[in-house]
Amino acid sequence: MSGDPSRVTVKILEKEYHVTCPAEERAALVDSAEYLNRKMREIRDSGKVIGLDRIAVMAALNIVNELLQSRGHDEGVETDLAARLKAMRERIESALTRSQPLGN
Repeated sequence: MSGDPSRVTVKILEKEYHVTCPAEERAALVDSAEYLNRKMREIRDSGKVIGLDRIAVMAALNIVNELLQSRGHDEGVETDLAARLKAMRERIESALTRSQPLGN
């Protein structure tokens, strides 16, 4: 069964964490842990933040900021796409209206 839980060990800042997740989500969990580890290392290595708790909070804030910016970008793209589609539809309808014979 694909939904059976799988125990995964991830390493973040040289510390191991054991996490249980559905087997089909294992790869995503490992990728997420690697991304978090990379972000926390960047913050730790900058020397500006000291303490695991503070590093974790700063990493979380940075990741959430990236997510929100990405969502805003996606919404902007969707809005732009919707406007373009509407304009195209109006041009097509206008062209079809002009091309129809007057007798119809």
